[in-house]
Amino acid sequence: MKFSVGVEYALHCLLYMVNLEDSKSVRIRDLATFQGISETYLSKVYAKLTKSGIIKSVPGVKGGYALAKTPEKITFWDIVEAIEGNEHFFQCAEIRQNNILLDKDNLPDTHTKCPCLIKVVMLEAENEMKKYLETKTLAWLYDEVYNHTLPKSMKNATLEWFSNTIN
Repeated sequence: MKFSVGVEYALHCLLYMVNLEDSKSVRIRDLATFQGISETYLSKVYAKLTKSGIIKSVPGVKGGYALAKTPEKITFWDIVEAIEGNEHFFQCAEIRQNNILLDKDNLPDTHTKCPCLIKVVMLEAENEMKKYLETKTLAWLYDEVYNHTLPKSMKNATLEWFSNTIN
């Protein structure tokens, strides 16, 4: 299983939006410049985040993007689902029904009425990951990064850089 780089881009860039005042917004260009990433790709990521209701577009000359929800209500899972979609990671094709030893016109109940155990295990694993990612919020990430990980000088420099670019 592999998440696209869009999930990483989203998490890192949303982190910088946590401190925005209600009337303020940040431009994709500034987020992309700060992170050293593709503005074009980040625009596509932000379109998905907007569609999912995680962020909102702020129109106008001084427009940009702002969080549409509080950081406490935005989970890692919300972001993963916004970027990757909501299809299950594991897609069961029921190949067990193609077993050469079976009569295709008269499949036994074990192959038609019982769930595929492989599918069951994979969906359980996905649900466990989902439950865990639902416990991690943008507010949690902000606290961990800015209050426990980054040196104070880097935190201050980051906040200052964004305060000079925020609309």
